[in-house]
Amino acid sequence: MSDVADTRRLNSKPQDLNDAYGPPSNFLEIDVYNPQVIGCGRGRYTAYEVHMRTNLPIFKLKDSCVRRRYSDFEWLKNELERDSKIVVPSLPSKALKRQLPFRQDEGLFEETFIEERRVGLEQFINKIAGHPLAQNERCLHMFLQEETIDRNYVPGKTFQTDAAAPSTLPPPTFISASVREQRGAALASRSRSYEPQRFAYCTMLCVYSVIPHLLSVIGKNVEKRRLCIPLFLFCIFFVLL
Repeated sequence: MSDVADTRRLNSKPQDLNDAYGPPSNFLEIDVYNPQVIGCGRGRYTAYEVHMRTNLPIFKLKDSCVRRRYSDFEWLKNELERDSKIVVPSLPSKALKRQLPFRQDEGLFEETFIEERRVGLEQFINKIAGHPLAQNERCLHMFLQEETIDRNYVPGKTFQTDAAAPSTLPPPTFISASVREQRGAALASRSRSYEPQRFAYCTMLCVYSVIPHLLSVIGKNVEKRRLCIPLFLFCIFFVLL
């Protein structure tokens, strides 16, 4: 038998047109485009369309399109930095110099600046959405797939819900109100039955701990014994009552 390794290529499955030009098994594409300036005066802002296409089962919608402004991207970044354990990439700068009054150009609404910011926002959201840990965050799903962002939402995780895959968790157990009342009454009666035993144990412990100190104080003085011992017994009898 030869010791030379077999270097022949494995027989691969021939690729057809559907495999070559069909959608990949897992894909996620997000485009930020169509910027529009909304409002007038000091209330003007630029909003971008965020279009997501995916076949990942973690996302509820496979094709969604929402409109977001720069402050929405900033909100998403802050939420991920607070609740997740990933390194969040940086956003395009806020361009504070362009917000100064009496500028000769359009400032934040100049076409070249809007295009630069659009490219930066698209890179940011693709890096975030492509991270496996970020895909479980509710804030990302809200940002990509809901028309309006609820700033008062409850942070949490979003898990894959595949109907074909059976759940490994046990079904929830529901307890009726009558059963809960019976269990509560049984626990209360059990705790009450232990109270006399606990009280007797504590009393005996106090007696055995006080007697040596009392004897050391009384010593051999007969008059002190006659006075202290009846008083001590009276105290014990009063406690036991």
